[in-house]
Amino acid sequence: MTQLYVGLLLYGASIGLMVRSGLGLPPWDVLHQGVARHTGLSIGTVSICAGAAVLLLWVPIRQRPGLGTVSNVVLVGLSMDATVWLAPEPRSLAVRIPVLTVAVVLNGAATGLYIAARFGPGPRDGLMTGLHRVTGRSVRLVRTGIEAAVLLSGLLLGGTAGAGTVVYALGIGPLAQLFLRVFALPDERARAAGVPPGGSDPGGSRVVARGTADGGRRRAWWRGGAILRR
Repeated sequence: MTQLYVGLLLYGASIGLMVRSGLGLPPWDVLHQGVARHTGLSIGTVSICAGAAVLLLWVPIRQRPGLGTVSNVVLVGLSMDATVWLAPEPRSLAVRIPVLTVAVVLNGAATGLYIAARFGPGPRDGLMTGLHRVTGRSVRLVRTGIEAAVLLSGLLLGGTAGAGTVVYALGIGPLAQLFLRVFALPDERARAAGVPPGGSDPGGSRVVARGTADGGRRRAWWRGGAILRR
């Protein structure tokens, strides 16, 4: 649970830093910023309202929220507003570029933290997976369609897209994958290593290790498990 909440707070802080860099935002936050400029609300408040609205879209596609889902809606927006309020706005490009870089890396780390905690997806990710399940379309197609529609809407409303948007789009996938491995819970690490969750591998580690080194990982894992059971 600590991992979940630290991840969500850092996620909001990373978006707040991207706002301060002024070099572009992720697609959803381009929309949040555009709405904020027309309503007078803070970008974090708009993010909270948008997350709640997206949760309502879960009802017809029968998605079930978890603790992480509800916490995501509230904490990310609050952390975003706090960071925008506390962090000074850099004026020179020599400062804005490092701020953007730190923000994108921090976002990847935060993503790894809260997803690896396994308390449920964020509202926007849940919408993506729900539409994938209901429509039968690929996750890639559904995600691209949602992100494109959100980005275009945000641009029309005056949100900021730029180099930071491109850097985020290219970097967040590899970063999230890296940090998901770094922050994986012990059982997940055991599965990745080919060891049954919750147990050690006394006397049979070499059998399992051989299985994980070649292409027949799954078959070798079960053979190793059968040997250990006998």
